[in-house]
Amino acid sequence: MASLTRVLLPTFSQFPHHPSTSTCTKNYTISSTTRRRFSVFSMSESNRTTVLVTGAGGRTGQIVYKKLKERSTEYIARGLVRTEESKEKIGGEDDVFIGDIRNTETILPAIQGIDALVILTSAVPKMKPGFDPTKGGRPEFFFEEGANPEQVDWEGQKNQIDAAKAAGVKQIVLVGSMGGTNINHPLNSLGNGNILVWKRKAEQYLADSGLPYTIIRAGGLQDKEGGVRELLIGKDDELLQTETKTIARPDVAEVCIQALQFEEAKCKAFDLASKPEGSGTPTKDFKALFSQVNTRF
Repeated sequence: MASLTRVLLPTFSQFPHHPSTSTCTKNYTISSTTRRRFSVFSMSESNRTTVLVTGAGGRTGQIVYKKLKERSTEYIARGLVRTEESKEKIGGEDDVFIGDIRNTETILPAIQGIDALVILTSAVPKMKPGFDPTKGGRPEFFFEEGANPEQVDWEGQKNQIDAAKAAGVKQIVLVGSMGGTNINHPLNSLGNGNILVWKRKAEQYLADSGLPYTIIRAGGLQDKEGGVRELLIGKDDELLQTETKTIARPDVAEVCIQALQFEEAKCKAFDLASKPEGSGTPTKDFKALFSQVNTRF
């Protein structure tokens, strides 16, 4: 932490629109014959993929964790939470680990032996007490000591990426937020945290890591039923200029899991939203969905 400045923020010119040459590039040059042989070998070793969900106690993270548990013939689910209370909230099973992403040593037991990592950790702004909506004005927000976006969304995510790379993890799915192309986005002003700036920096770090990755920049998250809307993929915050800029949490969770199954999702970053329920056709073909975009960052 000491090496990071708390005055000068990274500028968007530091975020090129493509990662450096990486494993992703190599993945796309593997012959179909080699891929089939690799797949057969993988199946002979194990027919299930071990997936760790960090931020598993959060509203979206716990949906991903539970969906993986429901698909136990395909996946071995693990969760990482910060507290015993969060662990109990999602069932308290032995596959839920307690750790602090700001302290790499505490998350290593959860990461060892996994095949894929789904990152759903995020700093959470809190409203300052005393706000009275009847008096007008806007509420003020703050981040708890030691849990601001720089520490959680940048340093914490960097720690996870580094640990996953060292452990030989084969793919990372990172869930971020739309709005990162706009330094003046209102989310950046919450608690003076510049949360989208730090999220964007972590995304770039992942894209440059050499690991196969999928970066999902979700629109406004809604606590609604999933699987009943047509999903939309975009890039560079184009969807924010439309009326379709929200998405149900269960749909984000489903896209996270589907991204583990298709080569078309690897080494890509995209925005994710949905049409209103009843408008369009609910998305079922995720391979086709991922094929709609080719943006690497």
